Amino acid sequence: MLILGIETSCDETAAALVEDGVREISSVIASSQEIHQATGGIVPEVAARKQVEFIVPVIEQTLKKAADVLGERDKSIKGYRDVISKIDALAVTVGPGLIGSLLVGVEAAKALSVAWNKPLIPVNHLIGHIYGNFLRETSLGLGGNLKPGEEPPKNIKFPAVVLIVSGGHTDLVLMKDHGDFDYLGGTLDDAAGEAFDKTARLLGLGKYLGGPLLSKKAAECTHNSLIGRLPRSKMHDNDYDFSFSGLKTAVVRLVDSLSMGGVPVEVIACEFENAVVDVLVHKTMRAVKDYNVPTLLLAGGVAANIQLRTRLKNECEELGVRFFVPPLKLCSDNAIYIASAAYFNQGGSDRPLSEINADPSLGVMDLR
Repeated sequence: MLILGIETSCDETAAALVEDGVREISSVIASSQEIHQATGGIVPEVAARKQVEFIVPVIEQTLKKAADVLGERDKSIKGYRDVISKIDALAVTVGPGLIGSLLVGVEAAKALSVAWNKPLIPVNHLIGHIYGNFLRETSLGLGGNLKPGEEPPKNIKFPAVVLIVSGGHTDLVLMKDHGDFDYLGGTLDDAAGEAFDKTARLLGLGKYLGGPLLSKKAAECTHNSLIGRLPRSKMHDNDYDFSFSGLKTAVVRLVDSLSMGGVPVEVIACEFENAVVDVLVHKTMRAVKDYNVPTLLLAGGVAANIQLRTRLKNECEELGVRFFVPPLKLCSDNAIYIASAAYFNQGGSDRPLSEINADPSLGVMDLR
């Protein structure tokens, strides 16, 4: 089954063609990130305007790339118009995200659904992130680009605990099967990724999307002389919720108290990253033990964090639990996992187009 996915929840404009939910055929992403770097953050109207500009070329390029791949095995495919006839369904992110950006993708997908007479499957972006674990980086097929020690997606067994951690969300869910989720807990205020980005700005490491820069700086620390100085909020509370807003305030106070002490930035960055990862790992592994699951899935933009990936992997190995994390390419926003999520959750394929609308406030338990 071939599904064309469309993703425009934030500042990326993406389309991808995916086969049977596991094999990437083609993918194209256009981003307005350079513009937002200059302004120090995303300007929603600017992002949406750029997506209006990008959406048609991105879809067209995705189809052209797919024609090259599919034409190698089906000689009847001569160009991208032949690919359209092979597409079984469309998928689109309907939320959460920026309303202007979401509307660009949703309306484009609805128009194509009518023009091509294809069903349209609405996808929750947060659920989409999970399905980065069911794909591989290349179009070589299932398991085609596995690194040493990586598990192929076919080995994912349910039930599974899922940690979705990104710039806007930090959620723990119990995934009993495709489309069957129980909410365990989530952030009560700031998401982990937001805390990373705002702390990076505070430390002068980056005005926009500075989280990866903070982690890179933290890796330069050879001795954390501040170990334990920042709070691990709610780490030992008897729930699965998170709170990171107080951690940001604690960093401000720490920086002020050390302003005359000559403590290197990399040490502060290291202690901050340790504080966030300590909480994420502790609560996630407690959920794994409490629910006695065979599988842990990590998803979202912060899933690219090396320390988080490594520590969860090590903890799972000690417990004999299978650990899955998407390739780095599939941690950031893209349409590949949107198409994959649609394949495994086709319940919305019979929904009238009039009922498929952008909803920026969707939570992880909505539209599963």
